[in-house]
Amino acid sequence: MLMLKIEPDTNPLNPRTDFDNCGKMVCFHGRYNLGDEHYIDFRDFDGWEDMRVHLIKDRDAVVILPLYLFDHSGITMATSPFGCRWDSGQVGFIYMDRETILKEAPGHPKILTPKAKAWATHSLQSEVRVYDQYLTGEVYGYVVENEAGETVESCWGFYDEADSRNEGQSVLASLQRQDA
Repeated sequence: MLMLKIEPDTNPLNPRTDFDNCGKMVCFHGRYNLGDEHYIDFRDFDGWEDMRVHLIKDRDAVVILPLYLFDHSGITMATSPFGCRWDSGQVGFIYMDRETILKEAPGHPKILTPKAKAWATHSLQSEVRVYDQYLTGEVYGYVVENEAGETVESCWGFYDEADSRNEGQSVLASLQRQDA
């Protein structure tokens, strides 16, 4: 008899350093090292709008989304404000530059189209969701054990509990067919 367990991944990969991303995440926080490595000094700007203009002019950013952090008994990140003025606020931006959009967008457009910009916006939002799952510990793995509690099969690094469960169930079914 085999048993499937879904468990939190206690040592997940950091999607900002261990994955290939199309977006560049520029964050500033006194206590946390967030986002991607960058060499922008927040003190060089007169606020977020000034930095946004810099990203457009100097980094050729085409799609730029603000990044907000909620810090209360853990941290979570999103592209829209949390509504708590004491424990949340803007910490930076995620953006995609012109060259990346033209290179990575479906169909590899030769010019920026509304469809390519929409793809870039969706991609950036997805990158933020995955990073938020990493920050909040919402990364999972599955373990298939035998009757003695020994691991027969396992896999980690699912940024969605349902994906971990589905893959684990598929592996469990395959192993059960092999044993039959």
